[in-house]
Amino acid sequence: MKLNHFLMYILILILIISCSQKQEKEIQIETGMVEMKLTSPAFAHNGQIPSEYTCDGSDLSPPLQIIDVPKNAKSLVLINDDPDAPVGTWDHWIVFNIPPTTTEIKKGQEPQASPGRNSWGKTGYGGPCPPLGTHRYFFKLYALDTMLILPKGAAKREIEKEMQGHILAQAELIGLYKRK
Repeated sequence: MKLNHFLMYILILILIISCSQKQEKEIQIETGMVEMKLTSPAFAHNGQIPSEYTCDGSDLSPPLQIIDVPKNAKSLVLINDDPDAPVGTWDHWIVFNIPPTTTEIKKGQEPQASPGRNSWGKTGYGGPCPPLGTHRYFFKLYALDTMLILPKGAAKREIEKEMQGHILAQAELIGLYKRK
């Protein structure tokens, strides 16, 4: 008899859990909450960045694909940095006010947007070139509910300050690179 009660409690618990999971999925669909994604056909998340996209190769920006940008986004921001640099985080590529309809950034091309200033003091992409060991290169994409009123060549800290309170969604792609 006690075993039957125990089994009945387990079945009720399973039913409650499955109903709550179903409700979460329905709420996600109803509200249109979709997770924005940033991917690259050149390398997998946490995968090795091919040397073509580094100082050891052609130093071209990698192709990127942008998926599921929120419908109410007014602009996108792309920040590519290396937190493993010996002098602190090194900014490789910063672009802001990217049109939210952008679905890809082609290999070796800058998106139609405002360029930010990287750690070399220039605009545009500067690929991985770690002095020692394997470094992580974060490609961070932000969907904003506004356009940023900043001059071309703005620094990352200025852009991040202006982004505060305006981020609708974000996505991240990490690539690894070690010089041979």
